[in-house]
Amino acid sequence: MSLGAKMLGTRWVVRAPIWLFRARLGFLFGGRMLMLVHRGRKSGLERFVVLEAVARESRERVLIASGFGAGSEWYRNLRADPACQVSIGFRNRVDSRAELLDQEESRAILETYSAKHPTDWKYLKQSITELTGEDEPEIPMVRLHLGE
Repeated sequence: MSLGAKMLGTRWVVRAPIWLFRARLGFLFGGRMLMLVHRGRKSGLERFVVLEAVARESRERVLIASGFGAGSEWYRNLRADPACQVSIGFRNRVDSRAELLDQEESRAILETYSAKHPTDWKYLKQSITELTGEDEPEIPMVRLHLGE
């Protein structure tokens, strides 16, 4: 198993950036990473996850990917309730709305991402493949509308 897959499978490594965002230090990641605050679909409690911003269509629209598929907890929570908050760069906990994209649009966005970031995509896809066991994993995309 690659180092990337091991790190993505290690809870404390994946969750460590949350504390930086909660301390209002998210700007250290530039605009590449964001913290998504969403509600648990069963518990109703706030949940936190740090994700890569795959693309920024504008200051108010950011694209993110569910690398572990439609079964990711944060993705399932957004499907149940699209209201969320986003911290990115110097912006902290901006009220937002999530729009789940269809497979066709998701694939097109990922093709653009892989062309712009071939090395990142190679390692990311390898890690996702190792963790999911799927050679061609389906990666759902979400458009975040900040300020809505």
